[in-house]
Amino acid sequence: MYFKDSEELKKILGGFFEKAAADKDLAKEFAKSKLLIRFNYTEPELSITLDMTDGENIVVTYNDNEKVPEVDMSMKADTAHKFWLGKLNLTMAITRKLMIVKGPVPKVLAFIPVLKPAYQMYKDYLKEIGREDLIEVE
Repeated sequence: MYFKDSEELKKILGGFFEKAAADKDLAKEFAKSKLLIRFNYTEPELSITLDMTDGENIVVTYNDNEKVPEVDMSMKADTAHKFWLGKLNLTMAITRKLMIVKGPVPKVLAFIPVLKPAYQMYKDYLKEIGREDLIEVE
């Protein structure tokens, strides 16, 4: 496991989502989807919701059971980490059931071109927070 507990997962992956949300250009590209998507992580447990329904911004919330997501994705936290490093193909991860998607899969797959700049941003974020140790994974 790359993350020792839910707090560390929130700090690292949640912090990355918050950084992406603060990047106006990236947020605008993501928000074009107008999706409300929830990521349900296990090992450790954490739920992160990205609300992009206004078409302009990303609002990040944690363990939010108030909002009803259009897309609900479940995966191990390690799977998400490998994905954001650009080491895990989204289509393959869904096909192999490493990521379980409830909702319109085509909307999730439409994200792929928008995600490419986020991979480098994730690596840069890990360096910023002193977690270079998490970049080289298999």
